[in-house]
Amino acid sequence: MAGSIEEVKKAKKLFMFIGLLLFFFTIVTVMVASVEWLDFGGHGFDAVDATIGLAIATFKASLVMLIFMHLNHERPLIYLFFGLGLLMAFFCMWLIGWSKSDPIQFGNPNSSDGFYNPDKPSTESHH
Repeated sequence: MAGSIEEVKKAKKLFMFIGLLLFFFTIVTVMVASVEWLDFGGHGFDAVDATIGLAIATFKASLVMLIFMHLNHERPLIYLFFGLGLLMAFFCMWLIGWSKSDPIQFGNPNSSDGFYNPDKPSTESHH
């Protein structure tokens, strides 16, 4: 807690600056997804743009946790749990990306496996 008027004014200035920074990076994130001259990957929204957007979101979340949640004054054990959370978030994003390379194709000859597609029949028989 702030003990004097000067400390309150200093904290208010910091909070306003961080709020403006968050607002600015929100606009940058939207621009990465929609403005053509900020399109870093292929044409249109793709994995490169999503990666940049997630990196910006991670930076913004770190600012919120460190400043607004006052984690910048905590013990080192808090940073361990914070790092584990970031590692888990990265692993979950990697797992989603890895699942996109799954070789399962639609068009299996039977409907019992949940991948039946009568418009594109499979050439293989799974018995």
